Amino acid sequence: MSAFTLARRLRAGEIVYCGWCALGSPIVAEALAREGFTAVSIDQQHGLWDVAATVTGIGAIHAAGSAPIVRVPHGDFAMVSRALDLGAEGVIAPMINTAEDARKFVAVAKFPPVGERSWGPNRAMMLGDFADQKAYLRDANDRTVTLAMIETRTAMGNIDAIAATPGIDVLFVGPSDLSITLSDGAVLDPLSKEVEARLVEVVAAAKKAGKVAGLYCGNAARAAAMAKRDFSFLAVGSDLGFLREGAAPHLKTLKG
Repeated sequence: MSAFTLARRLRAGEIVYCGWCALGSPIVAEALAREGFTAVSIDQQHGLWDVAATVTGIGAIHAAGSAPIVRVPHGDFAMVSRALDLGAEGVIAPMINTAEDARKFVAVAKFPPVGERSWGPNRAMMLGDFADQKAYLRDANDRTVTLAMIETRTAMGNIDAIAATPGIDVLFVGPSDLSITLSDGAVLDPLSKEVEARLVEVVAAAKKAGKVAGLYCGNAARAAAMAKRDFSFLAVGSDLGFLREGAAPHLKTLKG
């Protein structure tokens, strides 16, 4: 049995709460994992993570007993397979707007016959406790998770086709970008009525295709509420947000 746990937990219907790291610090990512997040995401798209820090961060998250996930930069499908080779248990791909985008994502994330992922998972085999290469090849497609970000009006129009794409495991909503596109750039509000209406559609599409619905949440209260609305993968806050929230009461006391 592989040490990778994320895919198994999601298939079992467990609610996975994921800490979010943008600061590019492996020790911060490890700290979130040790605090008890089931998964911790390394954000290469908008965060400060380079490849070297990502390598160290993935190892640190694993060592702390959590599942490392990497959000790759927009359109950087080459980084998808590299992140998996480095030991990520899941990869988040931004702006998956069409079934063709979803197929391109799957092509680099899954081995044949599902995709076309290239071979080279030396670090992943070490971190995942895979006994040999044959075992990894046999199990990798089921043990690694693809999270397709749903962030645009176009993606919502193609939601059923994206969900039905073989090899896509999670429909992961980015509510801030979704609010921007739904309002034609007029509003940034991840809690808007327009976004709320689309969340119902995402859950329905995920259920229809036998996939998992996921959502980025600004705080724990939002995540707990959305877990009751059939979202099983919930990203919670961010490392910078946690830092600022932790510092705020101390500074308030000092300022009187």
